[in-house]
Amino acid sequence: MGRPAPLRLAVLCAALAMGAAVQAQSVALSGMMGGKALLLVDGKPPKSVAPGETHLGVKVISVAADEALVEINGKRATLRLGESPVSVKGKSSGNKIVLVADSQGHFIGPGRINGQSMQFVVDTGATVVSLGMNDADRMGINYKNGEPVRMSTANGNSNGWRIRLSSVRIGDVELSGVEAVVTPSSMPYVLLGNSFLTQFQMTRINDQMVLERRY
Repeated sequence: MGRPAPLRLAVLCAALAMGAAVQAQSVALSGMMGGKALLLVDGKPPKSVAPGETHLGVKVISVAADEALVEINGKRATLRLGESPVSVKGKSSGNKIVLVADSQGHFIGPGRINGQSMQFVVDTGATVVSLGMNDADRMGINYKNGEPVRMSTANGNSNGWRIRLSSVRIGDVELSGVEAVVTPSSMPYVLLGNSFLTQFQMTRINDQMVLERRY
């Protein structure tokens, strides 16, 4: 009966090792410290992480003035100062999105941006994903730190901001670091433009639009 102690110790060590390997569920950029990113992972105290280093399953790839490119669960995401945390719930195994046309022939469906619910409409004429300032404000996106852009609309020219969304998710499919534009006007839907769509093969089947992930 004197032998089980080392076995119990080995089991405990294995359990601790497994716990350490658990991937982060929520990651945000709280600041920059020299050439390091100050990461908030799962609500734990901020940790400065240099490019090439990993903290709680989050690997920093590169840093810039107000953003950091990280890799989580094999997927890359751009974290920006002031933006909502990236929500990570393991690898997404989905590779297909099915959208159904409404009475006017528009393909509309629910999804999430940076973990928050949105309604999308497919717009193959839009270069990038486009969302209104009202939705960006609701999500707490600091879009005015993005790149100013001049936009042409039906009502004339206006100013917008080019940003990158931490995540865009529809159904079981999620993309990270999606280029987008925030418009100064309110919009009833988020326009699902080509910065998202070009990563899929699109097929029209009667009143359905099937998007299959390209690999």
